[in-house]
Amino acid sequence: MARPEFDDIKDFSEFSKYYWYRDELIKICKAHGLKAPSSKIELNKIIEAYFSGNKIFPEKRCARKKKTVSALTLETGLIECGFTFGNRFRDFFSKQTGEERFKFNVDMVATAKAVKESGDENFTLGDLLDIYYKKKTYAKYDKSVLQWNRFVKDFCNDEATKVFKERLKVAAKLWKIVRDSDMKKEYSHELLEKYMDKIV
Repeated sequence: MARPEFDDIKDFSEFSKYYWYRDELIKICKAHGLKAPSSKIELNKIIEAYFSGNKIFPEKRCARKKKTVSALTLETGLIECGFTFGNRFRDFFSKQTGEERFKFNVDMVATAKAVKESGDENFTLGDLLDIYYKKKTYAKYDKSVLQWNRFVKDFCNDEATKVFKERLKVAAKLWKIVRDSDMKKEYSHELLEKYMDKIV
């Protein structure tokens, strides 16, 4: 079954059968005057609320003057210090963890985005460190964005796909069929056999 246009979908359960890119969800939300956060999980929640008759509109924000925080501490607010994933904050967390080459994990990235979107001024760098150590949960990384990556990996691991010169192009054609249908967004050898005539 081909994916219908968003406005032709009757409810959230029908909507959930299909794969939607994050950019598509943002466009849908904006086109309907809804809040359009950057997280795919949040976008899906906004659309689920929309189908249940509860429209979540964008918040009106007052322009604020940026503060400059010279010394960072665990009590420093994430919004207050203008947190980014740059070297200043990487160095701060490197000192806190004792890890010379500190890397922000995906849950820290998701949390920082969620904190900024919600305007949570109580959330501190110490709280973000707790996210790193998995002592707290604030926002989880949306692993559904990795579906395409997993699909391609499984496609390339199938010995039968080694006959294709341009495997990535063939995988993309097969993915488009799966993405635009209500099928599971997973690769299988049976899927390859079923749609062979459409992808070569």
